[in-house]
Amino acid sequence: MKTVAVLGGGPAGASAAERLARAGLNTILFDEKLAWEKPCGGGITYKAYDQYPYLLNNDTPKKLIHETVVNATGAGEAKMTLTQPLLIYSRFDLNRMLLERAERAGAAIEQTRVLGIERQNEGWRLRTRNGTAEADFLIVATGARNPLREVGTQLSAGDTMSTAGYFVPGARERIDIQFLPNFEGYIWVFPRCGHLSVGIGGKGEPAHAMRARLEAYMDQQGISRKDAVFYSHALPSLETRSWSRNRVSGRGWLAVGDAGGLVDPITGEGLYYAIRSGDLASQVLLNDVHDLADKALAYRDALAREFAHDLEFAAMLARRVFVGRFVFRSVPQRMVQFMQRSPRFRDLMQDLFAGTQPYLSLRARLMKGLNGTLQEVFMQFFLERVIPGQSRVIP
Repeated sequence: MKTVAVLGGGPAGASAAERLARAGLNTILFDEKLAWEKPCGGGITYKAYDQYPYLLNNDTPKKLIHETVVNATGAGEAKMTLTQPLLIYSRFDLNRMLLERAERAGAAIEQTRVLGIERQNEGWRLRTRNGTAEADFLIVATGARNPLREVGTQLSAGDTMSTAGYFVPGARERIDIQFLPNFEGYIWVFPRCGHLSVGIGGKGEPAHAMRARLEAYMDQQGISRKDAVFYSHALPSLETRSWSRNRVSGRGWLAVGDAGGLVDPITGEGLYYAIRSGDLASQVLLNDVHDLADKALAYRDALAREFAHDLEFAAMLARRVFVGRFVFRSVPQRMVQFMQRSPRFRDLMQDLFAGTQPYLSLRARLMKGLNGTLQEVFMQFFLERVIPGQSRVIP
């Protein structure tokens, strides 16, 4: 293999390009926009920056957030001091930092749009706005709105969530999460350097209705939209049945990040999965044990071992977490109440924020530690209703 073309310069593509170039492969990254802004919070979990310390140890502007407040309408709020803080970047700054790392490692970066791809013998011909290029292998990192229908995940209408948000002038030192009645999603307020990211993400409602929910929340909280900049974006949010047929690889290509549908269906968090999938894809390409024909299967197996089964299980839980009910209250209301009263439940939420608690072992972890108090008996009953006792996801 002589040349790898990375199609897309977001966190997934830039991470893959850096690792491939550093290993000595001729790596060309194609992206029309290069670094660009997104409304999503831009949070890097402890799991991500512990595994990839360069995400923390750099000169790029960032914030370390130690406090979060979770609110569900009708249940009040639960405050939590994060034992493992959340690292928050502007998405523009994060993307630019990762692209610079890829370029320093030796990747060639071409700012252009890839208009089409064509299979040629054992390689590819790429048609771009600047002309044509050839590559032996493709890393597909084109995001959720992938224009290349031959490669990457195939998203149905039910496999996406919408996000919308404002960049608001201001500052604060905590994250706010707001659950809303009968809504499969949540509102966030993330503090960034120089502004706040105030947004909403979810499924099952048209974009204008979600924006109205967000603006009503901002009015209630006294968050002015004067001089605020509005953004919207689509994210993968695969349904349970879509994971088993998710198209993440094929002959001569591997899809990473959003282009592979690799986003948490509950939280919408995708940065860890983008960076990690870029790393795994580069490992598979550099591993001489697998010939070119076997790399697609090897990559799919690597994703399954790392997190794909966990995300599939999360897809099973997502709707009941947001809009399920338990003893006359919504599941989010009960979650906030448990956070207010149960140290064990707060510990669990700490690890979910840190990214270190898999969904597949949520139930087993809490059931193991319950000691029979009235509160914990009630919690056990809650878990039996919300989290299936027998996973339909077989690792």
